[in-house]
Amino acid sequence: MSGSGESLHIDVPVELDEVKVVFSVASLTFEGDMPAVLFHAGIVVSDAADWKVKPDVVVVFHTNAGHVTLDDQTYNANRHVATGNPYKAVIEGLIAQGAQIELCGATARAMGWGNAELIPGIKINRNAMARLTQLVQQGFVKITEA
Repeated sequence: MSGSGESLHIDVPVELDEVKVVFSVASLTFEGDMPAVLFHAGIVVSDAADWKVKPDVVVVFHTNAGHVTLDDQTYNANRHVATGNPYKAVIEGLIAQGAQIELCGATARAMGWGNAELIPGIKINRNAMARLTQLVQQGFVKITEA
């Protein structure tokens, strides 16, 4: 089924005056070859721009999804490939648009990764559970991507 979208009518328009969203990403689900969370975070950032609202979007990678945050060399070693991190450009674009991308400190410790082995701009938090709790208590809507 394909179409031009000309027949699409939005029945429930949404416009927010505040965008506070945290994505919890323990494992990857894909939209084609793209981790769905990167696609979804992009939608949220784009919507916020349309509404002329500063996006407060945080994506916390942890557990089996932590490798998404790695620089090319570390990604290659971790994933046993020579392609580099295929998600790097999308992550850099999200960061440039104001999203904050974080790696769980517990995941980083368990895998032996340091700050220098991440895509520039990614932050390491104490651990995903503490960070998610903190952000929810600050009024962020938590979206779980699994």
